[in-house]
Amino acid sequence: MSYDLVVRGGTIATASDTYRADIGIAGGRIIAIAESLTDTKEVVDAGGMLVLPGGIDSHVHIDQPGADGSLTADDFETGTRAAACGGTTTIMPFAMQFRGKSLRETTDAYRRKADGKAMVDYAIHLIVADANEQVIGQELPALIKDGYTSFKVYMTYDDLKLNDGQMLDVLSLARREGAMTMIHAENADCISWLTAKLAASGRTAPRYHCTSRPMPVEREATHRAIALAELLDVPMLVVHVSGIEAANEIRRAQERGLKVYGETCPQYLFLTEEGLAKDGFLGAMCVCSPPPRDKVNQDAMWDALAAGVFQVVSSDHCPYRFNDPKGKLIAGPNAPFWKIPNGIPGIETRLPLLFNGVSQGRITLQQFVALTATNHARIYGLSGRKGTIAIGADADLALWDPTREVTIRNDDLHHNVDYTPFEGITVKGWPMHVLSRGAMIVRDGKPLARSGHGQFLRCDLPEAAIPRGVSVVPSDLI
Repeated sequence: MSYDLVVRGGTIATASDTYRADIGIAGGRIIAIAESLTDTKEVVDAGGMLVLPGGIDSHVHIDQPGADGSLTADDFETGTRAAACGGTTTIMPFAMQFRGKSLRETTDAYRRKADGKAMVDYAIHLIVADANEQVIGQELPALIKDGYTSFKVYMTYDDLKLNDGQMLDVLSLARREGAMTMIHAENADCISWLTAKLAASGRTAPRYHCTSRPMPVEREATHRAIALAELLDVPMLVVHVSGIEAANEIRRAQERGLKVYGETCPQYLFLTEEGLAKDGFLGAMCVCSPPPRDKVNQDAMWDALAAGVFQVVSSDHCPYRFNDPKGKLIAGPNAPFWKIPNGIPGIETRLPLLFNGVSQGRITLQQFVALTATNHARIYGLSGRKGTIAIGADADLALWDPTREVTIRNDDLHHNVDYTPFEGITVKGWPMHVLSRGAMIVRDGKPLARSGHGQFLRCDLPEAAIPRGVSVVPSDLI
């Protein structure tokens, strides 16, 4: 058998095994895994390296406008270049609906933003902000059939939030159609009340963003979201969990047998609320929602990762430039915290930061692969194609030097952002070579991919979204 390329001499790691083998690639797919492969046009020497599935980052915000006129800094070209350099070969950004706008038209317009730009493959989630009859009855079912099989709803942000009844409509639709619902769980009324009290007392600096969104706000909304999903017997995923209180709600649901999945992000493993208390306006660099918590919660989140409470680690890459009137300065250098665009960059640093947990023994190598690739594919309908090293899968591979120590510096990153909140953190382990569908897109840490290499991925209905078959509400009412 002849191969286009053989990855030779590396140690393959999947979500279940670690073993030494060569990988034979042809037509962009893995067609052989064996002790020794020859008869190839090209060889990539993986001696001394770990060969892992290319990462899947299933929560990123690319080329996304805000209702306040802000705009994320990365488009599909710069964002996917940074993803590739960080070992990620598939991203899943969001087509964000605004109220009064067609979800179909929003999605089609967003797809066009990626045309000719993406350097890695991409699927697209939907954001449902207007759960009207047309969206629920026509647009969403049709979009699901077109391969958009996951969508996100918000319990906070005035321009995006749904009330409980609207959330039930979306969850019911997800159950009928076999789609996956992602939920941003924070109590909007509590946040509004606290923000008003803080504003009245003159406490408006970035540090008070944390005060306006304490852990009970996230815990209550997580509990309520789980109750709504249990009511209808529908699987769902709680995104960017920041602290142990919300994590415990997810753990208790899982222990009761509910199909509740959890996601966390590196900012909750490496940053704390102290970052928002930097002098002047510098704290705006760390404003994201939910906010980072304290060191105790940081350690507890690592423990929850190791215990299996979380199924995925995403970046929630939402990059706003700091010194930019379309970014963090949209409302000026002395803006109150509630007018600072929420989000931080992290698409390139996600995998190295989490791999540092492998180097330190906080999670296993198999857990790393599951949390960064395999589980994303399973939950979002990409199984068999992405997130694994297996015969027939796309040849998306990241070759890691597990001993390489790197101190993260924004000057070395490839995103279109003028800072990283992880500046100065030293990690052990870094992706050196990255392949996407058999094409070398990063070599020795340097990007090679051409714009337009990335392809749109239609997602299947995920097996993870199949209900348990135990509903509180009579099935004929759902």
